[in-house]
Amino acid sequence: MQKVYLSNYELEEALNIYFNKIGNLNAETETVKTWDANGRVTVSAVFAKISSPHYNSSAMDGIAAKSERTVLASDRNHVVLTEGEDYIVVDTGDPIPREFDCVIMVEDLISAGENKYEIYQSAVPWQNIRPLGEDIVENQLIVPSKHKIRPVDIGALIAGGINEVEVFKRPRVGIIPTGTEIVEPGTELKVGDIIDFNSRTFSAQVSDWGGIPKRYDIVIDDYEKIKLAVIKANQENDIVLINAGSSAGREDFTSSVISELGDLVIHGVAIKPGKPVMLGVIHNKPIIGIPGYPVSAYFVMEEIAKRLILKYQGLEADELKKVDARLTRRCMSSLKYLEFVRVKLGYVGGSYVATPLTRGAGATMSLVNADGVLEIDQDVEGIEAGTTVQVKLLNNEENIKNTLISIGSHDPIIDIASDILHRRNKKYFLSSTNVGSTGGLMALKTGETHIAPTHLLDMETGEYNLSYLKKYLPGKNICLVKCVNRIQGFMVKKGNPKNINTFEDLTKQDVKFVNRQRGSGTRLLLDYNLNKLGIDPKNINGYFREEFNHLAVAAAVEAGDADAGLGVYSAATMMGLDFIPVCNEEYDLAIPEEYMDTEIIKEFIETIKSNEFKAKLDELGGYDYSDTGRIIYQRS
Repeated sequence: MQKVYLSNYELEEALNIYFNKIGNLNAETETVKTWDANGRVTVSAVFAKISSPHYNSSAMDGIAAKSERTVLASDRNHVVLTEGEDYIVVDTGDPIPREFDCVIMVEDLISAGENKYEIYQSAVPWQNIRPLGEDIVENQLIVPSKHKIRPVDIGALIAGGINEVEVFKRPRVGIIPTGTEIVEPGTELKVGDIIDFNSRTFSAQVSDWGGIPKRYDIVIDDYEKIKLAVIKANQENDIVLINAGSSAGREDFTSSVISELGDLVIHGVAIKPGKPVMLGVIHNKPIIGIPGYPVSAYFVMEEIAKRLILKYQGLEADELKKVDARLTRRCMSSLKYLEFVRVKLGYVGGSYVATPLTRGAGATMSLVNADGVLEIDQDVEGIEAGTTVQVKLLNNEENIKNTLISIGSHDPIIDIASDILHRRNKKYFLSSTNVGSTGGLMALKTGETHIAPTHLLDMETGEYNLSYLKKYLPGKNICLVKCVNRIQGFMVKKGNPKNINTFEDLTKQDVKFVNRQRGSGTRLLLDYNLNKLGIDPKNINGYFREEFNHLAVAAAVEAGDADAGLGVYSAATMMGLDFIPVCNEEYDLAIPEEYMDTEIIKEFIETIKSNEFKAKLDELGGYDYSDTGRIIYQRS
């Protein structure tokens, strides 16, 4: 039977209900050797058993002396000290006998014969002596209760005579991946198979949060098998996470299993993504049903599982740092949910800009590429572009400020340049967003990017890029830097089975085409040729199907979803496709003049001029880099 969600609680309300239901977590403790306690959480405050140092010790190599015997020493009046009577020789860390009260450095001693030294300046009491307890005094607090032990804490604890420390046990967390379609990494894939990576991600997150993950074998969508897996995991762990089966499909059994074995407290929380989450209790142990979509799973783990795992260790989740950023695109939202929007952050013109990433619950790369999270409250229907919003940081500010933002046309070589740039100078990064050439120029206009790759063909003059700079960026001082000349053409299956060689061939009834998005240079190139040949786009099957980069178009052709797509030679070769050349085009970089003298732009231009970059272009093929890095137009 189809099921419906039992609830739509707000996140904090759901957590309060759930944690109240769980009650005392019965967090267990254990005693471990201090040197094995890194990352563990103290149960109670730890006080020093001994002082450090536990005796008066020399801070220097030299002699321990009596300060009163040095009073008259000066440059004009050297005082002679005799070993045994006036001093003893000491090294750093040696104990200082009570009859001596200062240490004179070996550098300040003049040999005056056997067992004698001359000194030429007086010494003061306790000079160069580390007194007992200088660092740590017996009974002094070293670390407080519920403190996560760091490497420096281990040193202080041992110095204070603490060789064992009582800590909270790390919670054992069982992870059960479910789904008949789920397969292990490395399995030979067939249509319908989905590689299980969620459970491995969960394991890494649990470890980061101090828990001990235990991943179980994949369980197919069978009620009894899931039930047996849950019983076993519940017996062997403190917390159980079940991945997938939390929604309302025919084979989503998790809610029924939890209800039979224990108490399903919450089914459905008003967050997006992640709304089908289930919070249950079996034999007084928490069990969480986590949606299968990876982005939904991530936010359930971060917002719910993380808090639970930390509570077992007496800890609370730290608040992520927030920054103010200008939103580059309108963000619509539902009034039913607290929505988590992944964003890419840039630091452009002295302030942060936030670009929303793909919002689908299955868009794993949106998590990889995200610098932060924008939370849209449940009572907000949307946020307009240009609005200043608060973003929770997932990346550190220094990295963001050292990131070159590229928004515009796609080419695989931008990713290659990103990698080489970072290897050339470890502090610099490059972040690219593929919105098409026109979108890149608009980003320059609104101050959202440092560079805009572009290849816009003027349909009247046949010229690339310059007319569009003048049209879309009037009065703005822009430099146009040559990146590459490249070959555009039809990407088709090996052997070109549909015999596609011209734009007219795209109108064949048995040919399926895949297009680029409106505003992209490739789309303009297509439309320019269709218009020149008098071809109605409606006669092309697939003209209105859009992809946002060359590799996505190539992937559609390689998979058999389309017979042809217009793109660059390198994308075709990367996907093992045949390529029918159509034209050479100019792929350039529009850069505001104000950024041209910045170190990161200089480093980027040196990167694309480097032999390493050119060697990569040769591997891909289809590029002319003879003018790469040259300023071909400057308006100032």
